[in-house]
Amino acid sequence: MRVVIAEDNVLLREGLTRLLTDRGLEVVAGVGDGESLLKAVHDLAAAGRLPDVVVADVRMPPTHTDEGVRACVALRGLYPDLGVLVLSQYVEQQYAAELLAGSTRGIGYLLKDRVAEVREFTDAVTRVAAGGTALDPEVVQQLLSRSRRGDVLSGLTPREREVLALMAEGRTNAAVAKQLVVSDGAVEKHVSNIFAKLGLGQSQEDHRRVLAVLTYLNS
Repeated sequence: MRVVIAEDNVLLREGLTRLLTDRGLEVVAGVGDGESLLKAVHDLAAAGRLPDVVVADVRMPPTHTDEGVRACVALRGLYPDLGVLVLSQYVEQQYAAELLAGSTRGIGYLLKDRVAEVREFTDAVTRVAAGGTALDPEVVQQLLSRSRRGDVLSGLTPREREVLALMAEGRTNAAVAKQLVVSDGAVEKHVSNIFAKLGLGQSQEDHRRVLAVLTYLNS
């Protein structure tokens, strides 16, 4: 698994590199600003070695505002199969919403505090690289509170909303069941009900989970 790390704090960048390489991932580039991130990925793609995932800070030089996330959005437009995991000190609702405006496939947004939870962080990196979703629970909650219209979700029960919120964090059905202390079968039933109530038919089987999460985050 090939990883590019974009983080202007050299110590943190080196720490992330060591953490990931110790767990068998190949860090193919480490950069400190958005422009360098774009160039590194372009060069790797041109050489036939497009990385599986980019791990990038939201704020990077020169202005330390949105260079990192904007570079990631641009890269996703050019390389749809590239996984993107952004890290932020705080929940940046606008930037998170922009990153999630398209498909949530291969997308992650974590607070930097999660990096200290090594296993959780490395699981998030590998999940995003494989096309999954990894959203920090606090990010999900703040995105939800950003707009409370809830028209589309009004038909969901409180438990179904809980299940959908955990799906938005990138959890599998088994992980949802463990979190809610219910059976796998109960979660599967809730998920089926969610799909039905959101109008996501069997013809959309390959994408229903992503579409359900997008509906939740945009409601």
